[in-house]
Amino acid sequence: MSLISMEFLLFVAAAVAGYYLIPRKFQWIWLLLFSYIYYISSGLRILGFLMLTTLSTYLAGRWIEWIEQKTDSKKIAKRYKRRILVGCLLLNFGILAALKYTNFVIENVNALLHTGLSFQNLILPLGISFYTFQSMGYIIDVYWGKCKAEKNLLRFALFVSFFPQLLQGPIGRYSRLAEQLYAEHTFELQRIQNGLQLILWGFFKKLVLADRAAVVVNQVFQNYTQYSGVTNIVAVLMYSIQLYMDFSGGMDVVSGVASLFGVELDQNFKRPYFAVSITDFWHRWHITLGTWMKDYIFYPVSLSKWMGKFGKWSKKVFGKKTGRLLPICLANIIVFLVVGIWHGAAWKYIAYGLYNGLIIAGSSLLAPVYQKGFEVFHINGKSKGWHLFRILRTFFLVNVSWYFDMAVSLSAAWAMMKSTVTGFSLAVLTDGSLLNLGLDKLDYGILALGCAVVFLISVLQENGIPIRATLEKKPLIIRWAVYGMLVFGIPMFGYVMTTTGGFIYAQF
Repeated sequence: MSLISMEFLLFVAAAVAGYYLIPRKFQWIWLLLFSYIYYISSGLRILGFLMLTTLSTYLAGRWIEWIEQKTDSKKIAKRYKRRILVGCLLLNFGILAALKYTNFVIENVNALLHTGLSFQNLILPLGISFYTFQSMGYIIDVYWGKCKAEKNLLRFALFVSFFPQLLQGPIGRYSRLAEQLYAEHTFELQRIQNGLQLILWGFFKKLVLADRAAVVVNQVFQNYTQYSGVTNIVAVLMYSIQLYMDFSGGMDVVSGVASLFGVELDQNFKRPYFAVSITDFWHRWHITLGTWMKDYIFYPVSLSKWMGKFGKWSKKVFGKKTGRLLPICLANIIVFLVVGIWHGAAWKYIAYGLYNGLIIAGSSLLAPVYQKGFEVFHINGKSKGWHLFRILRTFFLVNVSWYFDMAVSLSAAWAMMKSTVTGFSLAVLTDGSLLNLGLDKLDYGILALGCAVVFLISVLQENGIPIRATLEKKPLIIRWAVYGMLVFGIPMFGYVMTTTGGFIYAQF
């Protein structure tokens, strides 16, 4: 059931209507019922995977708490708790890995050993990456004592399956999300209005901008041998638009839907193209994935015994300053290797993750060199000009990474990068070549105007101006004019019928 379908809107309308009509103590049960209806709508066969993750994680959490309460020896309790945790992690991440990466492994074994292993016809359950990461974050928090294990199996099932976020996140934390899911909510018109505003804004980003930009992206990346130079650059910039508008638009839709039920999901985007470094970019882009990786991979890895030994060895070999940074750099590279693998079963995604990890690690190691350069060239690191330079530099580095993300393969990504430089010519901007990529002048105009609107709003938000509160202060006629432009402009200028239609991150 696509988030942009009329079927989904009617489903949400029915869910919201019933949610506020039934006795409030049953609201969480109503949400659980609709979450499972939503999940089953994509196929009954995949229900078992969701239920297995739910049941195994629930039982592991209760078991860990039982061990904690019934075992007098802390040392023995820790050993058994660790075994339960590892077993739960291996089971659930093992299912995810088997379904998502088996054919990738078979492909590489065949290529390396010249074997003839056959590919498996595996299904990838709806939202498996998101609900697996969310559930495993919960069990780790229970193991660490950061939250209590949920005693009610059905309540925990709602935490795992809450349908607005099931399709593409954000990856929620139990400590923040559970209380909202189980609370009793009264109907509030302002909250409903805020939710509908977010949904409309998300549809605008997706249907008017992302799907329109996707036309050029698909044409060039799928036929990359036919294009070069500026055409490739235009395609990458279009992908930059498509991915951000698609993913952040999807987040707006699911956050808006959740808000209709009185649930505020975690922020997943914070104007990432205003980032001043790759590290800053990942603090603004897919925020919940970044914080999950930081809390559950970066810190455990960087504080592990073997990393401590590596740090001591590094200090002896490279000196205190560099030796202190190397373990952090290695931990970052490991984190982004995992990020790349999470994105998909292909070498291009591994390259994408390593690219980001190496830049972040390199920036840390070269920080003293940068500081020396500031002193030599008398650069004011706090000036607006330098700030703008950092934004543009980061935007350039991010767009280079999109070659890996969108290209059909790793070799295609390298080929496109090479042809971008070797076949560079500005003539395509004026000879009409861009009109042969699937969009006409009106489409480019709509895209440019829509991006300008998003950019202006982002600038205002970056400067601390609350858009909703500002709009609420405007006269009624202005507010409704804005709403009207969205309501009527989306179906009028939307591109949903000519492209794939679905959200990019729904595939995860």
